[in-house]
Amino acid sequence: IRQHQEIHVVMGNEACDLDSTVSALALAYFLSQTSPAPKAAFVPVLNIPRADFALRTETTFLLRDRGIPAASLIFRDEIDLGGLHHAGLLSLTLVDHHVLPGADAALEEAVVEVLDHRPLERDRGPPCQVTVEPVGSCATLVTERILQGPPGVLDRTTAALLHGTILLDCINLSPAAGKVTPRDMACVSLLEERFPELPARDAVFGALQAAKFDVTGLTTEQMLRKDLKVLSNDEVVVGISGVFEDLETFLLRPGLLQDLEAFCQGRGYAGLVAMTVSFNERHEPTRKLAVYSPQEPLRSTLCRALEEATTPSLLLQLLPSPWPCVAAYAQGNAVAARKKVLPILRAAL
Repeated sequence: IRQHQEIHVVMGNEACDLDSTVSALALAYFLSQTSPAPKAAFVPVLNIPRADFALRTETTFLLRDRGIPAASLIFRDEIDLGGLHHAGLLSLTLVDHHVLPGADAALEEAVVEVLDHRPLERDRGPPCQVTVEPVGSCATLVTERILQGPPGVLDRTTAALLHGTILLDCINLSPAAGKVTPRDMACVSLLEERFPELPARDAVFGALQAAKFDVTGLTTEQMLRKDLKVLSNDEVVVGISGVFEDLETFLLRPGLLQDLEAFCQGRGYAGLVAMTVSFNERHEPTRKLAVYSPQEPLRSTLCRALEEATTPSLLLQLLPSPWPCVAAYAQGNAVAARKKVLPILRAAL
């Protein structure tokens, strides 16, 4: 700010999963290599505090595997985006999301480009460039963008990061998991064609999936924080956590109720939705969810919205719950991942 240096930040969403991280790193690298006479420094920012990085086990695994030290990354608590914007020095490219959370609403006017694979929730006029396409992984859109650019920009490290991310996001390109599209498949094939030394798909996916589901030693608070999104209206804030453990196991964690209460109170949440997922050997998902709130009216509102949803229908079946303030469900529609459920909850709020 003191030197009036313009900064172009490329940033993923606040869950900061592997897709958000790699999309930000790869796109910022591409922009820095290809922008004509850039005035700005291109900076990928991981949208979590550095202290939370250790919880992103699949991301720490892949970056370490590819020789990228955590010390070379920039986290959200290490850059003053508000200060840069206030000084008129910030341009912002959003990857893997296109609506900033309420706390970042002031940064909306700095957004110059969006690359996302969620259904569009709000229009942005020019000059903001918007690419929103229904693919399995945002890394697919970044890969397409890089492959359309000048030859020679894509290097082996970036290719390996993108390749691993698309495979993990699209459940090893398994049609049964309901995530992969022909464009994801095409990008994986093109990356493998260009870099034949990339490791085999099964090995990459197996290692990343094992790292992602390794919750050994995590506290309940860390598990809930590992993959967290937040929704709010004028009155309430609700957390939505992706949990990598079977729901029955999760609900029987010692001290769970006190942990849920402390987690929500500490963050000002009126409730929490935990969405669990596990996979069988054919990469088919089993999804379950739990709705926690000590406020009965809010819990009923969220449960009713989820039970009655039609776009998509979640085909929920009530499961026994050990706690009166937690409603538990098996989700018959196993291909409806969190990005399909978020709009249902947002509409309910």
